[in-house]
Amino acid sequence: MTIRLISRALLSVSDKTGLVEFARGLAACGVEIISTGGTRRTLADAGLAVRDISDVTGFPEILDGRVKTLHPKVHGGILAIREHPQHQAVLHEQGIGWIDLVVVNLYPFESTAANSASTHEQIIENIDIGGPSMIRSAAKNYHDVTVITDPADYEIVLGEIREQGGTRLSTRERLAAKAFARTARYDAAIAAYFQKRQADLDPAALWPSNLTLSFELRSKLRYGENPHQKAAFYIESTAKYPCLANAEVLHGKELSYNNLLDLDSAVNLVREFSQPAAVVLKHNNPCGAAVADTLEQAFDKAYEGDPLSAFGGILGFNRELDEATALRVTEPNRFIECIIAPGYSEKALEILGTRPKWGKNVRLLKTGPLGPPQPSLDYRRIDGGLLVQDRDIRSDEDLAAAEVKTKRPPTEAERADLAFAWKVCKHVKSNAIVLARQGMLVGAGAGQMSRVDSVQIAVKKASERSKGSVLASDAFFPFRDNVDAAAAAGITAMVQPGGSVKDSESIAACDEHGIAMIFTGVRHFRH
Repeated sequence: MTIRLISRALLSVSDKTGLVEFARGLAACGVEIISTGGTRRTLADAGLAVRDISDVTGFPEILDGRVKTLHPKVHGGILAIREHPQHQAVLHEQGIGWIDLVVVNLYPFESTAANSASTHEQIIENIDIGGPSMIRSAAKNYHDVTVITDPADYEIVLGEIREQGGTRLSTRERLAAKAFARTARYDAAIAAYFQKRQADLDPAALWPSNLTLSFELRSKLRYGENPHQKAAFYIESTAKYPCLANAEVLHGKELSYNNLLDLDSAVNLVREFSQPAAVVLKHNNPCGAAVADTLEQAFDKAYEGDPLSAFGGILGFNRELDEATALRVTEPNRFIECIIAPGYSEKALEILGTRPKWGKNVRLLKTGPLGPPQPSLDYRRIDGGLLVQDRDIRSDEDLAAAEVKTKRPPTEAERADLAFAWKVCKHVKSNAIVLARQGMLVGAGAGQMSRVDSVQIAVKKASERSKGSVLASDAFFPFRDNVDAAAAAGITAMVQPGGSVKDSESIAACDEHGIAMIFTGVRHFRH
């Protein structure tokens, strides 16, 4: 039989969204309602007839409510197979009634754990025990029992009860799958909390023998990197800080897989800077980046870094986007796919969304105030496995500890540009070379198999602007040919990690050309 009638329901929820209206609908269909604690009080206060769980079990809630539903008269009524004669006999003998519908959502562990004000004891008290047990029991017995873990499913189930007195097998199976996914995600969040806590207490515990991850579906995407690939966007429920996952889409057409990759890179680069900053991303590499006294000036400098590549690019800002900057962004012959910023003035939103021909399609995302990069783990899928590392968030401390290796130290102006170039270089694909001048990216070489090729590409991009610029390299120079190529282009100072067996040759080459060079001792590969 595909339809299972529903005459008795157990409701026990933390999230009471839509609860009273749903319970009223059940009551109107003649469904008996059993409930617990705060859920029962909410329903009773709304004037609904509701039976307390203790009346069903014949046993009071104990241990401050920790034990109330863990009882044979609850789980027996859920797990018994309706058409199994022995199960029917046991329920009759023990005086256990069927429970046809289980409506449970869990203690808010995830939000409690994500709240920095929560104590460890408060977090532990928000680990639900009875709720997951009932959900799993009901989901296991989905042939006979309907389980709801999400208020969004209330109307679907209520609609079927009104039409036919119960639910379809296909509905019960879909809800069971959703229920098991919910308990898996819940347990994963608990495991992740304890893993982090153990790692905080003992760094050696950072890498558990089993890694449990939990991500929630944010949206399905039209396609992946290419049209023949299917794709979706999942987010971490614990990521509560301003970032792409929590950004609000204010305007524009649907975001693509590649848009999201570029937007993430843009926001993580622009948040490196305390001054007003703007970046232009193209194919997951910055083709423009700049800092200035105003956001408008920063955008002008960033866009002029490589106007050809900037066409159809992604913009990132670390300040609220104002009217003056919006007017510059929307000048004729400029086309932008997406913009991400902490916020937008009312006038800027109007300008960006209406004035250019592409205004109706441009995606505008708001993150809220951006802080510095947050420590976290970084995951990368490989065939049959997963690579995990802690996130590369350092940069300021690299320059503070850098050593001058040449006869001539960098000037104050060169040091400022070296610091800027070093931060940008960290976000360019390896082998990465960045040329900067006066707080502006003037040339970048990315993703080359040979580092000297990256130098030559960066110099070609910079053209005449390479004269008087500084150079940042994400890894050491294996040969002095990198220095010679840079010197020929007029570069005056360099920053690199050092560590090559031929460092002395590169240093000697710098001294020959009068170039200042500093070593950070830290590499920033980005593959």
